[in-house]
Amino acid sequence: ARIGDEVRRMAHLLQQKNYEPGSKIAILSKNCVHWVLSDLAIWMAGHVSVPIYPNVTPNTLRQILEHSGAKLCFVGKLDDWDYLKPGIPNEIDKICFPFYGINDYPNWDEVLQDVEPLTGNIDYPMDNICTIMYTSGTTGIPKGVMHSFFNFAYAASNALPTLSVGREAVFFSYLPMCHIAERLLIEMGSLYAGGQVSFAESLDTFPANLAETQPTVFLAVPRIWAKFQEKILEKMPQHKLDLLLRIPIINGVVKKKIKAGLGLTKATNIFSGAAPISVELINWFGKIGVQIQQAYAMTEDACYSHVNVKERDKIGTVGEALPEVDVRISQEGEIQIKHKALMKGYYKEEGMTAEVFTPDGYFKTGDKGERDAAGYLR
Repeated sequence: ARIGDEVRRMAHLLQQKNYEPGSKIAILSKNCVHWVLSDLAIWMAGHVSVPIYPNVTPNTLRQILEHSGAKLCFVGKLDDWDYLKPGIPNEIDKICFPFYGINDYPNWDEVLQDVEPLTGNIDYPMDNICTIMYTSGTTGIPKGVMHSFFNFAYAASNALPTLSVGREAVFFSYLPMCHIAERLLIEMGSLYAGGQVSFAESLDTFPANLAETQPTVFLAVPRIWAKFQEKILEKMPQHKLDLLLRIPIINGVVKKKIKAGLGLTKATNIFSGAAPISVELINWFGKIGVQIQQAYAMTEDACYSHVNVKERDKIGTVGEALPEVDVRISQEGEIQIKHKALMKGYYKEEGMTAEVFTPDGYFKTGDKGERDAAGYLR
C-alpha cells in the first residue's frame, strides 16, 4: 500500500508540472525499487518513460535527452555521478532518488511530502506509447524503440503462463533494467505474476545477494555463466568434480551444494540470452544439475520471440516460438518475426523504421537462422 501511495503521489506531482500529455521523462539509474516506482509514476501521470543505461558517456546521455525531448530526468543509483552530471542539460527538471548520496537536485522523499496521491482508476488507451528504449547502435546516436502498453501487456501475459511463472515467483534483478529482457522478465513479470523482487546491491555483493535471494526465475548472459563456471572450478577442479559426479551416493550432494552456492536451489526457470551460448557450456551446467534454457528476442519484438520451455528443452537451439509468434526464414536466411507486440517504430526515424519491416509486416531481425522440423530455431 505504501508503494502504491508513493507512485500515485509522484504521478500527481508530475501532472502538477503541466507537461503536455505524453511528454518524455528519463530514468538514469542502476536497478533499484525507485527505478520501478518512477516508471509506474510516469505512466500513471500520462507520460512516456525513457530509461537510460547508467554506464553511458555524458555525450550519449545528452544526445538521448535532447533527441527524446525529455522534460525531466530522475537521477538515482550511479557509480560515477560527477562524470555523468555534465550530460544533463540545465533546462531539464531533475529529481533525485533517496538513499544514493546524490543531493544536487530536489529529493524524491522531500518533493512528495505535501503532495496528495492521485485517486481513482487510472486508465489510458492500450495503444499509447509507454516507453522509448534506446538501443546502442553501431554508428551515431542510439535508436529509440517505441513500445505501447499493449505490447508489454501482451508479451508478459502470454510468456509467463507458457513458462509457468506465477504468484510464488521470486525474481532477482541485476541486469540493467534499461534492457528489454530485464524490463519484461523482472518489471512486467513481477507485476503480472505478483512475485517478489530483490535487487543486487552492487557488483561486489552480487554473489552473496543471489545466494540470499534464491530466485525461482533467473536470467544471465553467457559471460556470466562462464564466470560462474570459473568460480566453481576454482573451488573444485574439473578432475575432482568429474570423479565426485561419478559416485552415485555423492553425486546428488555435490549438485545440491553447487546449486545452493550459486543461489539457484529454488530456480525453476534458468535462462541464458542476449548473446549465443556454447552447447559445451550448457552441457557442463547440465551435468551439475543446472538446466539452462536458451532464449532469443530483441528490443524491437518486446522480448517476445523464442524460448526453450523447460519440459521441451532442445540444447543447441534458442527454442520454439512463443504463442502467436509467426516466424519465417527469408531466402537470404534472415530470421523474420511477426506478432501483435512488435515495436511501433524508431522514435523520429520513419525511414529507418520502414527499412526493418517487410511489406507484409514482418520485423527483419538482421540475424541468420534456421528452423528444424519440430520448429526449433537455431
